[in-house]
Amino acid sequence: MINAEHPPSLAADVTLDEVLSQALDKALACHADGYFAEAEQLYRAILQAQPEHAVANHQFGLLEIQRQQPAAALPYFLAALEASPESCLYWLSYIDTLLLTGQEDTARQVLELGRQHGLTGNEVEVLALRLPGKEPPAPSPADEKPWPAVRASKAKGNRARGRDAEPSAAEESMLMALFSAGRYSEGENLARTLTERFSQHGFGWKVWGTLLKAQGRDSDALPVLRQAAKLLPRDAEVQSNLGLVLFDMGKLPEAAACQRRALKIRPEFAEAHYNLANVRYAQGKFAEAAAGYQRALALKPDFPRAHCNLGNALAEQGDFPAADAAYNQALALQPDFAEAHKGLGRSLMALDRPDEALDHYRQALTLKPEDAQTRYYLGEALRAQGRLDEAEAAFRRAVQDKPDFAEAHFNLGNTLDDQGRLSEAEAALRCALQYRPDFEEALYNLGNVLRAQERLSEAEVSYRQALAIKPDMEQALLNLGVTLTELGRYGEGEAACRQAMALKPDYALAHSNLLFCLTHNENNDASALFAEHCRFGEQFETPLRAHWSAHGNRKDPERCLQVGFVSADFRNHAVANFIEPVLAELKSHRTLSLHAYFSHAVEDHVTLRLRQHFHHWHPVACLDDEALADKIRADGVDILIDLSGHTAYQRLLTFARKPAPLQASWIGYSGTTGLHAMDYSVSDRFIRPVGELDEQFIEKIVRLPASAPFLPFADAPAVSPLPALSQGHVTFGSFNRPTKISPSVIALWSQLLTALPDSRMLIGAMRPDSRVDDLVDSFARHGVAQHRLSFHPRCHMHTYLEQHHRVDICLDTFPYTGGTTTCHATWMGVPTLTLAGQTAVGRQSAGILGQVGLDTFITRSATEFVSRGIELSTDLAALASIRAGLRERFRISPRGQPGLIAACLQRALRIMWRRWCEGLPAEAFEVRAQDLPERSSAE
Repeated sequence: MINAEHPPSLAADVTLDEVLSQALDKALACHADGYFAEAEQLYRAILQAQPEHAVANHQFGLLEIQRQQPAAALPYFLAALEASPESCLYWLSYIDTLLLTGQEDTARQVLELGRQHGLTGNEVEVLALRLPGKEPPAPSPADEKPWPAVRASKAKGNRARGRDAEPSAAEESMLMALFSAGRYSEGENLARTLTERFSQHGFGWKVWGTLLKAQGRDSDALPVLRQAAKLLPRDAEVQSNLGLVLFDMGKLPEAAACQRRALKIRPEFAEAHYNLANVRYAQGKFAEAAAGYQRALALKPDFPRAHCNLGNALAEQGDFPAADAAYNQALALQPDFAEAHKGLGRSLMALDRPDEALDHYRQALTLKPEDAQTRYYLGEALRAQGRLDEAEAAFRRAVQDKPDFAEAHFNLGNTLDDQGRLSEAEAALRCALQYRPDFEEALYNLGNVLRAQERLSEAEVSYRQALAIKPDMEQALLNLGVTLTELGRYGEGEAACRQAMALKPDYALAHSNLLFCLTHNENNDASALFAEHCRFGEQFETPLRAHWSAHGNRKDPERCLQVGFVSADFRNHAVANFIEPVLAELKSHRTLSLHAYFSHAVEDHVTLRLRQHFHHWHPVACLDDEALADKIRADGVDILIDLSGHTAYQRLLTFARKPAPLQASWIGYSGTTGLHAMDYSVSDRFIRPVGELDEQFIEKIVRLPASAPFLPFADAPAVSPLPALSQGHVTFGSFNRPTKISPSVIALWSQLLTALPDSRMLIGAMRPDSRVDDLVDSFARHGVAQHRLSFHPRCHMHTYLEQHHRVDICLDTFPYTGGTTTCHATWMGVPTLTLAGQTAVGRQSAGILGQVGLDTFITRSATEFVSRGIELSTDLAALASIRAGLRERFRISPRGQPGLIAACLQRALRIMWRRWCEGLPAEAFEVRAQDLPERSSAE
């Protein structure tokens, strides 16, 4: 961060008698530093030697004012005025003090006398307003515009020096005293008067410009300092101060040229080295900036701001240990240096010392409570530690102190997003974009928030806007690809994912999302999908295999096993419906100790419920893949189970590091992971028939009675009678994600609807921005009129399940068939007509239907799908009978028996472990209900 707060420098050539000059300099310094007693002694000594000394008299008067003794100041101000009646400042000080002491009539008389002597200007008129009975004067043309660079002199009586000679030493000393005391406005008036009287003498221009700069009036200071530089071409300080003005006005090349000229005149000028380094920093030339700060420090080691900015330059180059040292040196010289505390906090964060960083941020804020930038950094640090409530408060305070702080609005939005508060996050991100429309990261994150709200078309627009600003933003390309996939535009989705991979070849998440996209595209056959999954493993696992190390787990085949589950879905997610019933059973198995590695940042009510089923709970969202692998190994996990596969928040690169002796994939993803580190994949013979899909998996398939149990909604409504019996027509339904409803799916469904012209179609789970009109048009192209279709938005679970009361048969999607939706439909008594594919995702519904004996609803070609649909729809009695008994069929099937699945899984884990203890490789096997010992739950 550039810090150009170092005050402009100033020096004067004083020509008074040597003794008095030295005494005056010392007196002014003591006065400015607050040593009033010492200053008084020196002023008295000067006045004893020279009673008419104007500067000493005036300064003594100022000293008495500061002591709250205005009456005592009057004789000194009068003496100064009598000694130098041409000084506007002396007139103003005397009149002002007369008013302070209640001598209003005398003040009015002196003011009139002063005007007769040429006393004019804004401050004179402001002072006149304080006199009783005075009205504000009408503004003159001179008052309506800034002071010009050169004005004709109106002052008279130059004490025999001549109009364009030079000011007196006393006047110069007075000017220096006002500057040193921080009385910039008074000093400005005096300096301007000197330039009027001595237009070719550079000292007045130099001080006037410096005083304007000190007041932050850069545009006024610029022409004044340019004139000073013209009159004083060998004055290094003028050049440096002119450079400061240009720097603050953003004129960096000119600013650098001025600092270089200053250094050419005076190479040992530490402040000019510092100021030039600031210019280099602002230009992004951090190495040159660091070298400049170091040159300044070589000349002036006790320069805390140079140490601080050196730390900033080193931090920008990634040298955080050296930056840390520089900030600490600045604080050793100036412990209350807020900027150094702030910079040190940033370095400590980079050095992974967050607690120390927070402490320094708080110290900086104690010193500068309104510093929005430090408040922002504090918020960043708190968010990184997962302290989201505190981070939110910090960001909110930052935008309160600085409403146009786009980055703070941005990170406030991100923090709200972390908490699942999507509408608030959206509002904050839009605020960031209001102040910075080209903020590509805010556009990207806004796309993420919109996508999380299922406003996919809006999300697509936001991602494309981000990419228009930064075409090589691989994250935006990836999420655009995912969004296009969810919109059913698989070809475009695949292209975006591949473009992200081209920009970042080691982008594992992009490859995973490409695989997810490919599984939805019917143009990809099983062998092509398997090959692409294998390429993932070849690229990301192969480099890691050389670093696999032997596992030291104790090879006791019957001991209690440490079993770890890695997932981001231990929350309100479909996976919880399948895993929770098993966990509830497994936690009572004395031979298992269950570990959860939860990789999502946000917990919800389902998370709190699931935690109760684990012996060990590990939140790991903040750990990278390598750190997570190290933790799992340190925890002594024997069998590690992945519940995500190539889905959101997956940690497959942790598994690729082989942290556990045995690793398996289960539930979350139907296909292979593509990793040789994954020994097993758990499923059942209905989804993966023996010998049919084994070649599509690198893992060895373990088959249970069912791939997983299903936890029905506790408040599910009762099964209704078959609606066709009262409606007089069959109603088909679909509750699959709209993502799955491709043109080919609509074409097949339309064949069935056309063959049964009285039938209707209900489509649920529509997103807020779902393409209802597009779907209506697609059906119309196949001869299905709009009045035969009804669309329903996503809704609460009870309402969603009630919608099944209006459906006789569900129609499945392909090539990605239903899973959770098919289970829900089955529980509600509604069978699903499916077209089974040649991949695991294409056989999900077939597996569920096979479990409950509905093989007649499983078809293997489009022709069979249509003919079977017609056949089933015309036998309403049989359909009604199936509906009435389907919930009970589901209840007694393996999917309805979590105790059975848990026991079989426990036995499968023991078989895996025994083989490992014996040094045997993984192999496919099946665990059936009849294979279980009578008291398996007590193992």
